[in-house]
Amino acid sequence: MAMEVNLPESKMNERPMGVAGLGGWLVLVQIGLVVSIFVYLAQIVNYLVPVLTPDIWDALTSPSSEAYHPLWGFIIVFESLANVLLLLLSVYILLNFYRKKRRVPRLMIMLYSFSLAAVVIDSVLLNQIPIIMEVQEDNGIRDIVKMAVLCAIWIPYFMKSERVANTFVK
Repeated sequence: MAMEVNLPESKMNERPMGVAGLGGWLVLVQIGLVVSIFVYLAQIVNYLVPVLTPDIWDALTSPSSEAYHPLWGFIIVFESLANVLLLLLSVYILLNFYRKKRRVPRLMIMLYSFSLAAVVIDSVLLNQIPIIMEVQEDNGIRDIVKMAVLCAIWIPYFMKSERVANTFVK
């Protein structure tokens, strides 16, 4: 008498149950990633590169200048690094997004968390400079609230969504 052995099929060959794919709310995430890449590029080219030119850098960081404040150098370097890091992370996530890699949900949570932290740190630092306080209407609160709302929506989505769990499986 021969016994049959029923071994479960490899989970790699199984199709996920329920919703899957890059549709649904993930369409908004895709659009957000693409737009973010262009926004970071624009910020780097239009704001950070000009500030890093010797004339403007000296005007902001030289103690003999009228526009001098001791935090300007640190803020400029911080914003430059943060924008370059966010740009690179966004591109990396987008590439992994279309490959449906398992790491995408964690990367998205990192992106949203780092973005919120960068906005908060940047606002706190900029609010230490009197000339910024004079020209800035909301002290950066609007940017902080906007990023906090995005985090409150998308971080739980990437943690709990059935579509996310079924899509990013490779």
